[in-house]
Amino acid sequence: MKQSFGKDFLASFVVFLVALPLCLGVAIASGMPPAAGLITGIIGGLIVGALSGSPLQVSGPAAGLVVLVFDLHKEHGFGALALIVLIAGIIQIGFGLLKTGQWFRAISPAVVYGMLAGIGLLIVAAQFHVVVDDSPKGSGIKNLLSIPEAIFNGVFPLDGSPHEVAALIGLLTMATILLWNHFKPPILKFLPGPLMGLLAAALASYFYKLEIKHVNVPDNLLGDLSLAGISDFSGLTHLKYWGEAAALAFIASAETLLSAAAVDRMAAASGKHSLRTNYDRELFAQGIGNILCGLLGALPMTGVIVRSSANVQAGAQTRLSAILHGAWLLLTVAFFPHILERIPTSALAAVLVLTGWKLISIEHMRKLREYGWIPLTIYFSTMLGIVAFDLLTGVLIGIALTIIKMIYKASRLELKLIPHVSGRCDLYLEGSATFFRLPLLADTLDRVPHASTLHIHFEKLTYLDHSCLDLIREWSTSHQDAGGSVHVDWPRLVERFTR
Repeated sequence: MKQSFGKDFLASFVVFLVALPLCLGVAIASGMPPAAGLITGIIGGLIVGALSGSPLQVSGPAAGLVVLVFDLHKEHGFGALALIVLIAGIIQIGFGLLKTGQWFRAISPAVVYGMLAGIGLLIVAAQFHVVVDDSPKGSGIKNLLSIPEAIFNGVFPLDGSPHEVAALIGLLTMATILLWNHFKPPILKFLPGPLMGLLAAALASYFYKLEIKHVNVPDNLLGDLSLAGISDFSGLTHLKYWGEAAALAFIASAETLLSAAAVDRMAAASGKHSLRTNYDRELFAQGIGNILCGLLGALPMTGVIVRSSANVQAGAQTRLSAILHGAWLLLTVAFFPHILERIPTSALAAVLVLTGWKLISIEHMRKLREYGWIPLTIYFSTMLGIVAFDLLTGVLIGIALTIIKMIYKASRLELKLIPHVSGRCDLYLEGSATFFRLPLLADTLDRVPHASTLHIHFEKLTYLDHSCLDLIREWSTSHQDAGGSVHVDWPRLVERFTR
């Protein structure tokens, strides 16, 4: 630790600069007070960072949970949301103790990418309205359809209205981020674009004394939070809460472990081959973190790829970097809370618009397209399901389509019947011959000419169930009775597929 302290110290400050605007923005986008996001970031650093199974991963409030948290908060209220987060933490601890970490990595990338794209689209649609100091319209479809109205309100009338000024601040924030990311001086490369965007917006608001909405941070960090009380725990008997907590735990765990796998690849590319993730320990640590977040009424957490990649790229060597980033967050809210109140909410919304847009990754679509149209169909079905219905429904649609695809692939059978002038026919079977393909097999056998000699080749057959085997036997008997002959290695066929 002595040898790596300097690098970890610098990396922790870089991660802190990346995490601060995201903690605030994700909280506001979730319909929660800014303190809820900051508390989650602090716990993610100080507690989860110390316990994590992925030393270089950084945990905190995630844009990927914005939609689900917003819906839960809107439906059940603050106290019930805290209880659901706490139950999700308990479930994650169970996941870790049952050693299910590797199973979460088996989720189809098409579903995960589609989930992130759907969340990104909803974030863009909702935060677009906040950029002009308006409120989201209540559903993803309504938010998307009312974007032209938001643009109109942000431009007209040209009289310096609060909506118009907020829109200009949002545009200033986005322009600053994009320009900084492309043209930042090498000596200042550790300063992230979102931070520079918020700085530009805060300075413009301060010097021009703009009458727009700003972040509200209480003097007492816990002043805006409702700590879980005895009465809140009565909801532990509600099965609906457990079901919603299970969905939250599932999505948070999947996002965390996918992020951890990406961090492992980045660490290996930078020569840190020994820093491999213990997935079960990571789930356990996330569970502890979410239990604390639930008790404190904060946002749920996940491992976050944006902060984690910044951590690796900044040269972090150990988990100390993630821990120290939590300490920087705590020091900021403890000693400099009023500095955060200089940040316009439209600027935070602009940061989230760009963050949401990144989740709709064209690169992900290209990767999926390399494997055919079916993964891309699952991707768009998941995304559209999330936008049209809700997060859980969209993910379930994606998983259902993945299972259907798996069943289709598992039952795929290719039959090739080749007739010859000599009266011989060759039938090649490739894939799985199950009862699903029985009609196809029967139709192919019926096309064999009467009194011909049929040679059946099953070397490329991976599975043959009893229904198809019985069909081949019965057809062979009928064909031979009609004057034909069938050549097949019956002993080897039966031995191979009936053991």
